[in-house]
Amino acid sequence: MNKKIMKIVKLILFILTILLLIYLTIKFFPFFKNLSTREGQLAFKNKINNAGLLSPLIIIGIMILQMLVAFLPGEPVEILAGMCFGTFGGILVILIGTFISSSIIYFFVKKFGNDFINTFFGENKVNKFKESKLLKDSKKVEEFLFIMFFIPGTPKDLFVYLGGLLNIKPLRFLLIATFARIPSIITSTFAGANLIEGNLKMTIITFIVTLFISIVGVYIANKIHKKVT
Repeated sequence: MNKKIMKIVKLILFILTILLLIYLTIKFFPFFKNLSTREGQLAFKNKINNAGLLSPLIIIGIMILQMLVAFLPGEPVEILAGMCFGTFGGILVILIGTFISSSIIYFFVKKFGNDFINTFFGENKVNKFKESKLLKDSKKVEEFLFIMFFIPGTPKDLFVYLGGLLNIKPLRFLLIATFARIPSIITSTFAGANLIEGNLKMTIITFIVTLFISIVGVYIANKIHKKVT
């Protein structure tokens, strides 16, 4: 698949994601507008409950598009999942979406190789990670990936795309890429669950703690990467 086709695919995915987000914004705006009131919170919950199976499918669909587009942040989707399904229900929905999208990306990379990755992240950035000494060591690569997915604030989507080029079994990679994210996911779904309950103070505290952990996580991740390149 040449670069021109990959750019077209990327553009289509981006447009689909934006259109879906616009649709959801219009559909749920009246409910989001009144989330500061108890009546608004109950109305939003009722809207989600009445949607039945469609609700988690919509969140999973957004999650898949977000990861395929790569440069859109995943936190808003995770917060929305927490608002809709609570902390642990939101985690489950996000994990399903993450596993599906990681699988799609992994096998696309296996089929189309560097052209597919470079379209989303740029050749220089990808080559920098690919040339890392640690990523060439099959014995340590799993530990490294687990740490990168576990620590908040690291470029997780980039590592999902790189997974198809690494010397690691597909299922093991997908399990790491999905379940090692739980600490990052739980803070967002917890914040969303508290937001819909009107507990603004707890939501703000969660965001502040998450921001601090992310800053520390990025610092540690950079130190690790410098040692192995």
